[in-house]
Parts: sequence; C-alpha cells; structure tokens
Amino acid sequence: MSDSLHIVCAPCGAVNRIPAARLAESPQCGKCHQPLFDAHPLELTSNNFQKQITRNEVPVLVDFWAPWCGPCKMMAPAFEQAAAQLEPRVRLAKLNTENEQGIASQFSIRSIPTLVLFRHGRELVRQPGAMGLQDIVRWTEAHARA
Repeated sequence: MSDSLHIVCAPCGAVNRIPAARLAESPQCGKCHQPLFDAHPLELTSNNFQKQITRNEVPVLVDFWAPWCGPCKMMAPAFEQAAAQLEPRVRLAKLNTENEQGIASQFSIRSIPTLVLFRHGRELVRQPGAMGLQDIVRWTEAHARA
C-alpha cells in the first residue's frame, strides 16, 4: 500500500488523497466535508459508476441487484451490515440492474444478486447468489488482498 490513497467522495464525487495510515480515522471530503465512508453501501448509477470503480484506490464491492428479486431483498440487510465491517478497507456499493441495464449488460450480469469485486477499474472476482453477512465479509477479505 502506498503512502496515500485516492478515495472518491460518494456525495460530491471529488477525488480525495488520504494518507493510508489515516484511512481508519473517519476522513472527510476536502470539498464537501462529508464523511468519505459512512458504513452504508453507495448507490451506483450511470453518472457515478465509472468514477467510483476506476478512481477509488481501495477495492469496490458491487452488489448487482433488482427490486423484484427475492434473494436480493434477503441479502440486502447483510450487505448493509458488511459495509460497517469492511469500510474503509473496501468501498461497498449497490447497482440496481433494472435502472442501469446498460452497466449490467456491460458486465454480463446474468443472475442476481451477483457480487463483483473491482480494483483499479478491473474485475477481480464475482460471486452469484445471495450470501449471509459473515460469508460476504469472509469472501471479500479473501479476494480483496489478492
């Protein structure tokens, strides 16, 4: 890990340079002064997807889901809780495949929910199907180190 990391602010999209040693100290955005991590998954759209995936220097775990999907609804609370356990080492985000069909198609999402772990804009690994909290955390930690 380098001396500092680029972290994209969820509310305003500003790219912040944060000393790696201070990442766990609840850093705030230099532009809008909001917390860079708030222990909740970020909602991704076509407006912020590319920047969040490519400019964050921590891995980004994306839950590809849809509102009509029963397993997605079952997994949602566990994914929310995982954000509190994994941030700031990993940014958690959700992408509604009904609203963002182009992005879902771009990444060949064929079943939901599907978790995809990205680093520096590249897909590291994916896992289709619903998982519980500890499985999400364990799976993410195992692959985020790679």
